[in-house]
Amino acid sequence: MTEMSPPGWHTDPGYTGTGPVQERWWDGSRWTDQLRTPPAAVRRRRIRIGVGVTAGVVVLAAIAGGAILLTDGSHSSENTSRGAVSPAPSSPGGQNGQGGPGGPGGRSPAPDQQQPPSEEGYATDASSGISLPVPDGWTGQSALIGASVSTGSYTCPADASQKCERGGAFVAPAQALKITAKTAEAAAKADISVNATSSYGGKAYGAITSHEQLKSEAVTVAGRKGYLVRWKVVTKKGDDGYVQSLAFASPRSADMLVVVRSGFDVSPKAPALSVMDEITEGIKAAAVTGSGSGQTA
Repeated sequence: MTEMSPPGWHTDPGYTGTGPVQERWWDGSRWTDQLRTPPAAVRRRRIRIGVGVTAGVVVLAAIAGGAILLTDGSHSSENTSRGAVSPAPSSPGGQNGQGGPGGPGGRSPAPDQQQPPSEEGYATDASSGISLPVPDGWTGQSALIGASVSTGSYTCPADASQKCERGGAFVAPAQALKITAKTAEAAAKADISVNATSSYGGKAYGAITSHEQLKSEAVTVAGRKGYLVRWKVVTKKGDDGYVQSLAFASPRSADMLVVVRSGFDVSPKAPALSVMDEITEGIKAAAVTGSGSGQTA
C-alpha cells in the first residue's frame, strides 16, 4: 500500500501477535488513532438491557426504565426483556507513526491508552466522541464503546429475578445499534419503538399495552442538528414509562450518527421528567480522549 491508497480498515501494522488482532483506519495518507475489532471477530453478547456498561465490561445496552443484567461477560442470558446489540466497529486507540497499510511506522497503543476515557461529572463514549452529564446522585459509566448514566436498580415489578432502573440514558453510535437510517430524524423515529419495546416490553413490566407520543421535534445537540422522539408507554404491570430516542451527528464526523436512548419510570420514586431534558441539553463533545477508569459519579 502507498499514500495513494484509498481510506480503509487494515490490520494494525503494530500488531505483535499477542492479544486479539485489531484493525487500524488508514485515511489515505496516514494511520489514524482509530482502532476496531474486525467485524467477523466481534462476539455478540446477549444482555438484559439497562442503563449501563456493566461491571467494567464493554457491552452495549438499550436503555433505562427496564431491566439490566449485571454480568461480567462470562455468560449470556436467554431471558432478555430488552434487545441486545453488538459492539460498535471502532474505538480510538493510541497514537501511531506514519506509513501506509502494511508499511513501517505503525505501532500498537499502550494498554492504558485503550482504557475508557473519563471526565469528572460526565460519562464518555469514546467511539462516538460524546459525553453524557451525570445528574446529582446518579452514577456514570464511560467506555470505549457506549456510555451510560443511571439512578441505580430495583427489583422489577413483573419479574423479581430481574433488576430494573428508575431512570437512565445510554449513548452509542447508530451503527452499533443496527440503525441504518441516514438522517437524524429517520434514525430517531426508527429507534423509538425499539427503545420502548426493549425498555418496557419484556417480562420485567409485563409488556406494553399502549403508548402516547409526547414529542417529535428537531433539536441541536453538542452543536449538531438532531432529532428526538419521546413516548409515554403504559405497561401491564408496575410503573409506566417515558422513553426517548435522540439522534444527531457526532462532533467527530458529520457522517456518523449518534443515538441516545433514555427512559424514566413514571413514578414518584423516579427522577422528574425535566431531568431527561437536562441530560439532553447537557450532552457535549467529549473533552478527553486518553485513559481513565471509566467510572464517574
